[in-house]
Amino acid sequence: LTLLPGSFTMAAHCSPRGLHDLFHKKNSCKKIPENLLLCNDIEYSEMRLPNLLGHETMNEVLQQASSWTPLVQKQCHPDTKKFLCSLFAPVCLDDLDEPIQPCRSLCESVRHGCGPVMLAFGYPWPDMLDCNRFPPDNDLCIPPASVENVVPVTKEVPRVCDACKETEENGNEIVDSLCKNDFALKIKFKEISYINGDTKIVPETKSKTIYMMNGVTERELRKTELWLKDGLRCVCDEMNDINGSYLVMGQKMDGHLVITSLKRWQRGQREFKRISRSIRKKQC
Repeated sequence: LTLLPGSFTMAAHCSPRGLHDLFHKKNSCKKIPENLLLCNDIEYSEMRLPNLLGHETMNEVLQQASSWTPLVQKQCHPDTKKFLCSLFAPVCLDDLDEPIQPCRSLCESVRHGCGPVMLAFGYPWPDMLDCNRFPPDNDLCIPPASVENVVPVTKEVPRVCDACKETEENGNEIVDSLCKNDFALKIKFKEISYINGDTKIVPETKSKTIYMMNGVTERELRKTELWLKDGLRCVCDEMNDINGSYLVMGQKMDGHLVITSLKRWQRGQREFKRISRSIRKKQC
């Protein structure tokens, strides 16, 4: 399952095993790697493998956890990071055989705040995060923060991705800007994921219409992967409808198709119909 920061991707093909089975696997303490962005700056430095989602290798943890970082950025609950890291990177203590789980109340609290956000993108709260899997509150589980101790996730306004900034462009200026780019596509999202801090967008093949291309081969466009640079560290509210259509323009950089402009395609709007006709006739 792929969720969306301004959009987020969730890999929900983690198939959790029974917690009982995991408890009886040999515990291994590993240093939390710097590129595990989901769990940067937490209160401990070592995690146990296998983790509470059944991941037995660090590569598997890194691959699956990156999909959930955007949910933390959505700021739907102040304990989202604590809850997810208790599963992906549970604290490792040499003198404790069994892992410390999140309390059921922590799960329920985060689900209450973030469940509606996920659902808005078409993703129900996944079975692998079923709150009934976790123990009732006691001294051996991680509780939610008390209300009086809740600290806002961030006081800073998240940076808007350059390609997603609102502009005063009218239709003619949009068409003219095509000549500064190597391609322009009308797309729908098939998959959104995050690699090394960048957003990777795979469009639906059938929904893709190529309006202009320059310096981009047909072979590249048949296997289109679009990149939004530094997308994990900025927001793009323009992308908040995973079922929407988008006008995407960009340039070919170091072999990648990099997005320089992303705008929601407003179905039926006269302005976009006129832009569509103009793009097809455009000769740069």
